[in-house]
Amino acid sequence: MDTITNERIAGDVRDTLARDPRIPHPQEIAVESQDGMATLRGTVGSFSQLRAAVAAAKRTPGVYDVYDELKVRLLDADRRVDAEIRGAALQRLAWDPGLPADDIDVKVDDGWLTLTGRVDHQYQSDLAFDHVASLYGVLGVTNDLKVVEML
Repeated sequence: MDTITNERIAGDVRDTLARDPRIPHPQEIAVESQDGMATLRGTVGSFSQLRAAVAAAKRTPGVYDVYDELKVRLLDADRRVDAEIRGAALQRLAWDPGLPADDIDVKVDDGWLTLTGRVDHQYQSDLAFDHVASLYGVLGVTNDLKVVEML
């Protein structure tokens, strides 16, 4: 791809970010493109906004992959204590009858969640991640759930 194409793809990604209502300040995200690889840099206000920005970039025509260098910075009003985040995460998991909530644990360290335990299927691991990733006050999620599929 030539430089003009790279610049056009980066511009298209910026336009896609600007149209996404889940990203309130798209101008705070720098976009570069090289041979179909979009790189996002900057700061967003929540982990949900980070995930939305990456998803928006991935659905832009001409983008084959996204390199995420975004940082989450919560304002003081948006911060939650770890125990509150853990309780909300455990409750969110318990509400879903498709998840073995008793087999999943959540650890929280300064807003970063780590899922541990075991599930029967990959979709349950993905679902548990999605449930906790959208919680208010979360900076990031590590999914260490073990998938133990029964045959």
